[in-house]
Amino acid sequence: MAAARTNRVVWQGKFGVPGDVREAEMPSTNELGDHKVLVKVHAWAINPCDYMLQDRDMGFAYPVILGCDVAGTVEAVTPGSPAAAKFSVGDRVFGYNANNGFQDYVTFDERLLAKVPEGLEFRDPVVLGLTIATSAVFLFGEDYLNLDFPKIGAPKKGKSVLIWGGASAVGSNAIQLVTGAGYDAITTCSKNNFDYVKSLGAVSAFDYKDPDVTEKLAAELDKGECAGVFMAAGLNDGNIAAWKVAAASKQTLKFASSSYITNLDEVPKGVDVKQLSPGQFKPFPDCWFETLPATFGGYLPEALAKGVYKIAPSPLVVNRKGLEGIQEAINLQRAIGEKGQEGVKAAIKHAKGEAAEDEVKPVKLIVERA
Repeated sequence: MAAARTNRVVWQGKFGVPGDVREAEMPSTNELGDHKVLVKVHAWAINPCDYMLQDRDMGFAYPVILGCDVAGTVEAVTPGSPAAAKFSVGDRVFGYNANNGFQDYVTFDERLLAKVPEGLEFRDPVVLGLTIATSAVFLFGEDYLNLDFPKIGAPKKGKSVLIWGGASAVGSNAIQLVTGAGYDAITTCSKNNFDYVKSLGAVSAFDYKDPDVTEKLAAELDKGECAGVFMAAGLNDGNIAAWKVAAASKQTLKFASSSYITNLDEVPKGVDVKQLSPGQFKPFPDCWFETLPATFGGYLPEALAKGVYKIAPSPLVVNRKGLEGIQEAINLQRAIGEKGQEGVKAAIKHAKGEAAEDEVKPVKLIVERA
C-alpha cells in the first residue's frame, strides 16, 4: 500500500518575519470539481513583490501562504471535468496562483495553467506567471488599455505602445505581448539593457535617466498613433515619470499602471488614466480570465512552443533546497530590491559560486525541489 502523501507549506504567521516550513493538510482530490488541478511543485519563482509582501503590513488575514509562480506535474484531476479535457496526471505544467504557491502541492484553476513545452525545463516557464498575467490585464483588459490580443502572425498595426520600465520582469513580458499583437513597443530602461529589450521586440529604447527623456519620448510617440502608455516598473516615481510623457504628447493617451495610483489628483490634464478604485477591481480570478487569450488560454503556450516568445527575465536557480530554500531566495530578492545591480551580482555569485560580469542582465530567482 502506497504511503499517504503529506503537504508542506511556507507559513507566514505575520508580516515582518521570515516564513517557516510546516506540515499542512493535503489538498483533497475529492474536492477538485470541474476546474481544479492538483500539482506537485518542482520549481518556484521568486517575484520582486514577494519580499515586500513578507515585510509589510498588506492587510492580510494571517496566517497566509505567499508565492504565485510554480511549475510541476499534475497529480490529480476530476475525471470527465473541463480540467481533465486539458490536463492528465503526469503532465508538466506551469501557471499562476495568487499567494498560494509556496507549498509542495498546489491546487490550481486549470484556466491559469498551461503545459510546459517540449525542450523547456520547469525553471524556464515558471518565471512567467505573475508577470505575464499582470501585463495582460493592464494591456488587454477592457477597463485599461484594451489593446487587441496577440496572436501568431499578427499584422503590424502601425501604432505604438510605450512600456515604461521594459527591462523589469513585467516590462519584459509587456514588450513581447504588445509586439505579438502587432504594436510597436517603445520602452525605457538603463543604457546597458538597450540590447536586452530590443531582443524582446522593442523597436526603440530610451534611457530613463536622461534629463530630456520626457520630450524625446513624446516626440517619438507623436511620429504616429500611440495606443497607450503602460507603467511596468516602479511605484509612484514610475507613475509620475510615465504620465509626464503622456501629458507631453500631442495626443490624448490612455495610461495604465502596474502600481496602484494613489495621487490621481496630480495626474496632468489630457492624460486618460485607466485606473479603477479598489472597490471596482474585478475579483480574483475573474480579472485574469478576461485576458486568457493572451496568456495561458491561447497565445502564450502556442508562442512558447513555436519559439516566438522568450523566457524573460532569465531564470537563475539560487538553490535546490525545495521549500527550505524559499526564505533564502526571498532574502536575495530583497537585496536586489534594495541594491539593484549589486544585488543581482550577489545573487549570481550565490547561485554560481563565481563573480558576475560588470554589467548583468535581468534575472528571476528560482528555487528547485531538492
